[in-house]
Amino acid sequence: MKRSLMGLWRYIALAVALGLLAFVSPAAMAQKSKDVNPTQCYACHQPIKEFHSSGKHKSVNCMSCHDKLTEHLADASKRPVTKTDPAVCGACHKPQYESQYKMDWHREGRAEKSLYSGPTPNPSFDKILMPHGFTKEHALPRSHAFMVIDQFVVDRSFGGRFQPKDGWKMYAMKAGGSINTWDVLQDTHPEDQTQKAFKPGYAAAANPVCMSCKSQDHILDWAYMGDPTPGAKWSRASNPVEMAKSIDHALNCFFCHDPHAAKPRVVRDALIQALTRPEGTLFNKDTHAAKIDVKDMGVRGFTRKIAMLDKYDPQLQCGQCHVEYNCNPGMEPESGEAVTMKDQRTNYFPFINVWDLGKTYRDLKFGDFKHKITGALLWKGQHPDVETFYGSKHQVAGVKCSDCHMPKMKDPKTGKTFTSHWTVSPKNYIKETCLTCHKDWNEQQAVYVIDAMKNHFMGKMRKAEFWLTRLIDKIEEARNLGVDAAALKEAQAAHAEAHIHWEWWSAANAGWFHNPEMATDSVNYGMDVSQKAIDKLDKAMVDARASRVASSPAPAAAPTGK
Repeated sequence: MKRSLMGLWRYIALAVALGLLAFVSPAAMAQKSKDVNPTQCYACHQPIKEFHSSGKHKSVNCMSCHDKLTEHLADASKRPVTKTDPAVCGACHKPQYESQYKMDWHREGRAEKSLYSGPTPNPSFDKILMPHGFTKEHALPRSHAFMVIDQFVVDRSFGGRFQPKDGWKMYAMKAGGSINTWDVLQDTHPEDQTQKAFKPGYAAAANPVCMSCKSQDHILDWAYMGDPTPGAKWSRASNPVEMAKSIDHALNCFFCHDPHAAKPRVVRDALIQALTRPEGTLFNKDTHAAKIDVKDMGVRGFTRKIAMLDKYDPQLQCGQCHVEYNCNPGMEPESGEAVTMKDQRTNYFPFINVWDLGKTYRDLKFGDFKHKITGALLWKGQHPDVETFYGSKHQVAGVKCSDCHMPKMKDPKTGKTFTSHWTVSPKNYIKETCLTCHKDWNEQQAVYVIDAMKNHFMGKMRKAEFWLTRLIDKIEEARNLGVDAAALKEAQAAHAEAHIHWEWWSAANAGWFHNPEMATDSVNYGMDVSQKAIDKLDKAMVDARASRVASSPAPAAAPTGK
């Protein structure tokens, strides 16, 4: 008996070694019993077949990322649940996931750009952007983990409706994984779903398009360009409050990684539209750019597009959010008619540089807001980081966003190399970024160079702000003096142009580093526009005063006193 048992164990050991038998844990067996045959899904989801069957994820079963598939296969009208939580990807891609949600303690919460220590301090900031909603609160960004909750609580977005459940203690929260928004926030006015300000000092400017930069939880329910379409639950014109309450996760992994093929892609519709526009963009001039293959993924009665890339291209993938894009209503320059969220111009990526921006929006017949004091129709920028980087010395040399913000790192646990997803300033890891090319520097020298670049540029920004606010005051003075309409219209046009060359760099993150030559040239140009417009108004006001004197009746003669 003993010999026969020993023989059995030898047979089992040999079988295992040869792969004839395999020991499977109870949990793995339970998962296996839930698995579906992917070919059943391919029958309806034809685009998925090409991706899944040929990609690195071909051994990953549909059940790993979708719930209620059994019910769906039995009744196609019962939609399965697609897991949008980055933690699903993090189960296998642990170093990338953990690095993405590593806390960046250098980035303070609720730090406004207009603080005295900020990049665009007051009083200039509020005067330049008066009366735009950004004057309510324009906070510096924190890490990607907080993209959704920070947008929902900022004073300009939802009128103060959404607040942290634990108040200011929220900022003691240590990011250690993807944050479920509604575990942290609450709706303080659930009885009223109207998008409005609930108290003074707040604005309600958030809308479905601007939320698309922060999360793609809604990706399967959003038609191409956010057009209001039968069958699509959400659109550009959806109630922002209702859509916000359906969003739980920030920066889903599938923004940049196709979940079926495990290959690079982009999903932001307005970027895809920009990349395929016949007139061309910065992308068309990029000799390092990936080739794109646009796919229609719509199987629910409406068009839904993604663009697959033949290689990782951070300028495009980061360019889904770190760009200038129009995501709000506005007005037409000539007619003054409102452009509402039903208009596709409210979901638009120019994808051009600062020098071409003014003409691009004039051709689009779109303006963001009228300045409270001057009446000039102005542009409000988002964060044109990628467009700024295009054409810089680093970009021309082939440096990518990821080289500075997502360097290759070694996992201390396994020793394997992975791409860090802790997308912060390269000053946090100089050795893995700057010093890989600048080998004759040490860390102290690299940081010193970076700080010198910033100091020089910020000095220029303060000067540009002085002259821009001086121009605003001068236009007001000229109007009050009765300067003719033609001169005022010319000054308003100069205001709009000078504003672009300040606002671009106010909105961009570290534009002084991404393209220092363009940054300095642009700010100096805007300052020159302001100064020349001021000189013209000064002359016009001299003429206006002289005209007043000439047209005034002569004073009555004094009595002779006879």
